[in-house]
Amino acid sequence: MNKTFCTTLIALGFAGIATSALAAQVPSGAQLASQQEIVRHIKDEPASLDPLKAVGLPEIQVIRDLFEGLTNQDAKGNIVPGVAESWSSSDNKTWIFTLRSNAKWSNGEPVTAQDFVFSWQRLVDPRNSSTFAWFAGLAGISNATAITKGEMAANTLGVSAIDAQHLKVTLDRPVPWFPALVANVALFPVPQQVIAQEGSGWTAPGKLVGNGAYQLQSRVVNEKIVLTRNPHYWDDAHSVLTKVTFIPINEESSATKRYRAGDIDITESFPKNMYAQLKKTLPGEVYTPDQLGTYYYAFNTQKGATADARVRKALSWSIDRRIIAEKVLGTGEKPAWRFTPDVTAGFKAGNPYIEQHGQQELNAQAKALLTAAGYGPDRPLHLTLLYNTSESHQKIAIAVASMWKKTLGVDVTLQNQEWKTYIDSRNSGNFDVIRASWIGDYNEASTFLSLLTSGNSSNISRFSNADYDAVLARASKEIQPEARNNDYLKAEQILAEQAPIAPIYQYTNGRLIKPWVKGYPVQNPEDVAYSRELWIEKH
Repeated sequence: MNKTFCTTLIALGFAGIATSALAAQVPSGAQLASQQEIVRHIKDEPASLDPLKAVGLPEIQVIRDLFEGLTNQDAKGNIVPGVAESWSSSDNKTWIFTLRSNAKWSNGEPVTAQDFVFSWQRLVDPRNSSTFAWFAGLAGISNATAITKGEMAANTLGVSAIDAQHLKVTLDRPVPWFPALVANVALFPVPQQVIAQEGSGWTAPGKLVGNGAYQLQSRVVNEKIVLTRNPHYWDDAHSVLTKVTFIPINEESSATKRYRAGDIDITESFPKNMYAQLKKTLPGEVYTPDQLGTYYYAFNTQKGATADARVRKALSWSIDRRIIAEKVLGTGEKPAWRFTPDVTAGFKAGNPYIEQHGQQELNAQAKALLTAAGYGPDRPLHLTLLYNTSESHQKIAIAVASMWKKTLGVDVTLQNQEWKTYIDSRNSGNFDVIRASWIGDYNEASTFLSLLTSGNSSNISRFSNADYDAVLARASKEIQPEARNNDYLKAEQILAEQAPIAPIYQYTNGRLIKPWVKGYPVQNPEDVAYSRELWIEKH
């Protein structure tokens, strides 16, 4: 590996890339429980266990155990080897990944460079309509964007197998943090032969073949997903848990109740109004570190009243973010004055207008904006606010609707939908205002800001602005961090002016963890937690 490349990686927090594998770090002398089984809560039933069809955290949490990418993250979010034991680049544009010789699928077949070629081509092929197809373009893989638009064939993607153990990736621009991007679920490999043989049913129990530390044993929709150890996993010797059960529960109070009853070992969240009580009754089991994520409302920029930027801006400014963060939630969340959260690596934030001014002044200006857009007492604005079923989402929606009514006279109809129906409404643009959130795919500002570029498949508001696209395109080519950060600040300014979204609060990674569960990477800002990191102490 060349010196310049190593220096770049160290500066970006990618040091030690070929020296340590990700595994359970059981301290010497620890007493392990005789039964190494765990129950993890996820917030909804996964839409699919195919990485191609992942749409959010419910899928990703499970898929991380069933599959493995070229790289992984350690407990602090640093990049460590996965299927690739090492990688190198002389210009940050052409990357060579050396795959470990003992990487295997759960059926015992070797994982090869060609598996990644097939999987990445499958991702960008527009015929497959992957929710995360845009990610390959964001990562800079040559021709990815043109392929997703149907302008080029999938086999022209900038990825090729030099031989079974060496993968060559060609980018259309230098991306120093590319090793971090290949840890993303979108770029996980999938088994070509199994998919060809089983078709769309290849992810069913008994058919799914993965290359992760665990394999699918059984699945009962809306009840549980059970995983057991994959004996063919290259680092199986260092895994400790023998069984992992994921329980989908979208009501936080129900999940917390089952946690307290001993049915769940780790929750994805807990009711915000129970924070003080839980801290008192479950000392040492409540965790709320900062997370690389932003909770926001997306406005439909293509139709209805919210197609008017003045309306969107008025709605955004009249949300009292301090009240939402401190009173409605009150578990360490910070108001979101911009889309990019404070914990984003290398991002030096400015002070947006709404952060500098008090809520009373913002409300007055919001009223003026809405009046200018033609709405008032004689012509009140009517909106539907859509959110997926959750007590927390409901509480925030009620609070925001009340703020809009009191400040602007807006009549708001609240609508909640189950996850899959909500996704359908989101994808079809069947909403005025919709609850959304984004947890960073990697720790760099572009993981947030690129979301609102024209044509991005996760651009919920369907925002399209040539200046915004141009500044993000320029940022993607900047080598100097300071120049790139300036571009990101300009992008945030455009978002502030056009208001396609209303950032509301920055996430904390609030969850409950049993005291005998060890190894959970609480300090990972991206909340990447592989079950192979965990173990159960005797209790």
